[in-house]
Amino acid sequence: MAKKPVVLVTRKLPQAVHERLKRDYEPRLNLEDRLYSGEDLVRLAEGADALLPCPTDKLTAAVIEKLPASIKIISTFSVGYEHIDCAAAKARGVLVTNTPDVLTDATADITMLLLLGAARRAYEGERMVREATWSSWAPTGMLGTHVTGKRLGIFGMGRIGRAVAKRARGFEMQIHYSNRRRLPADQEHGAVFHETAEDMLPHCDFLSINCPASAETYHWLNAERIRLLPKGAIVVNTARGTIVDDEALIGALKSGHLAAAGLDVFENEPNINPNYRPLQNTFLLPHLGSATTDTRNGMGFRALDNLDAYFAGKTPPDRVA
Repeated sequence: MAKKPVVLVTRKLPQAVHERLKRDYEPRLNLEDRLYSGEDLVRLAEGADALLPCPTDKLTAAVIEKLPASIKIISTFSVGYEHIDCAAAKARGVLVTNTPDVLTDATADITMLLLLGAARRAYEGERMVREATWSSWAPTGMLGTHVTGKRLGIFGMGRIGRAVAKRARGFEMQIHYSNRRRLPADQEHGAVFHETAEDMLPHCDFLSINCPASAETYHWLNAERIRLLPKGAIVVNTARGTIVDDEALIGALKSGHLAAAGLDVFENEPNINPNYRPLQNTFLLPHLGSATTDTRNGMGFRALDNLDAYFAGKTPPDRVA
């Protein structure tokens, strides 16, 4: 019987994914779910054929250069792959794959949760109930922002952006979007395309950030662009924390230029900018975008599909480098 490929799995994955790993591979599991350092990864990868990392693993050029020559593929348990130095992997002849499609709906659902939660002051209301500070109903109490029929701007109209637009249409929202290229007419469904984000921002009662993280989008939402949003606009981010300039966003929330924000991702998470925590007009979640059992199983199976293809001598379907 042929020897099964050895796979270093850097985090504890769902049980169904572990079972498939044990069936088809010789996995090195992290059942304690300990965060590995770069030195840990290099040491534990000795003699392994593949890595199955997560976004918490920083596979820098320095780490990749020290990986044993036996590592031939990095199949990340994520859509984003900015935590992997793909140029360094390519230089070593190591393939990199990701897990697109499977988390689209779950992330779009969280986007709508954040949009509604921020608009209707869910954080404040929930605290009032839990802390017994809710005295009585009042005609002018806890007034939020109406969602139905408002204008939603989407920055990044990929799979997730289009799924957000689909859900927002259920609230009769008017969709505006900015993307690297205009969508085909059959995918726009009446959405208004703007050549630049700067052209779109004045038309956004709500702004949903759904673009990939890159050098071009680093701190994209800065003070200058926030000023282009209408007073009272609401910002939602389920993409990556690095896309937002925290100090600019916090300043606009404090000044009242922005009514609220709903955030599921943060720069340097979980060590977020502490100035978010005291803000009453923020609805904050701990990166729950893909956190459903179905979605996390799907991500694991997709990562394994890529490994299966590679070790069968085929090109992995989700190769990104």
